[in-house]
Amino acid sequence: MHPPRWRAPVVLVLLAVWLAGLSSACSGRGITRQYEYEEEIFLRTDGSADIVINASLPALVALRGLDLEVDPSARFDRATLRRAYEAAGLDVKRISRPWRRKGRRFAQVRLEVPDVRKLPETLPFAWATYTFDERNGVILYRQTLGKPAAVDPLPEAGWDGSELVSFRMHVPSKIQYHNAPSKQVERGNILTWEQPFKERLAGVPLALEVRMETESILAKTLTVFGIAVAAAMALLAGLIWWVVRRGRARPVVAAREREGSGV
Repeated sequence: MHPPRWRAPVVLVLLAVWLAGLSSACSGRGITRQYEYEEEIFLRTDGSADIVINASLPALVALRGLDLEVDPSARFDRATLRRAYEAAGLDVKRISRPWRRKGRRFAQVRLEVPDVRKLPETLPFAWATYTFDERNGVILYRQTLGKPAAVDPLPEAGWDGSELVSFRMHVPSKIQYHNAPSKQVERGNILTWEQPFKERLAGVPLALEVRMETESILAKTLTVFGIAVAAAMALLAGLIWWVVRRGRARPVVAAREREGSGV
């Protein structure tokens, strides 16, 4: 009795998925990569940005000096977390519901900033300096992280030394240079810098640098799309003109043929 024909393709698909997962794990970037503090910057070519922070509440206290309740049994107050960022003059778009991991509560904060160069003036980002400079058609972005807030590292948080922090950059235009440790650009023009959480607590410097073109990928895409549409419209107009002209020419040709035949 022969096995059903669908078994071989299914087995191959499952094998491919398993190998992909194994490769990802071996490269150090597992599918379930988790961070104690994760900062994502969606940069724009004018220097403005959307920033998304996913972090444990103890990490926000220890690293950024925010006044938050870290007791996991206490009631989570999103308004308090919002005020901690709004008090620094930041435009808070959303505070997520909390989630738990290893006995600690995590939350997501979404921000919108008009100029990344002014971020050091705010408490949540005072540990870094930001450069956003345009020269000769190239934008230089540099973010250098120094010491965190001088706050007790909260031993009651239960950190075991294996935690990581991540800084991820969503670059808006073609990248000319970057110093991300992986040397790779992830899907969607994404760059990632990682650091052990204990090093971030100790203030070990971390420098992020990207050089990019001044025209965004979206603008280029829209330009190419516009040219393609214009070319298609021109071709369509040419075809319509040719058909109309040919239709008008037919009666004239027919009349001349009748005259030539003496009809």
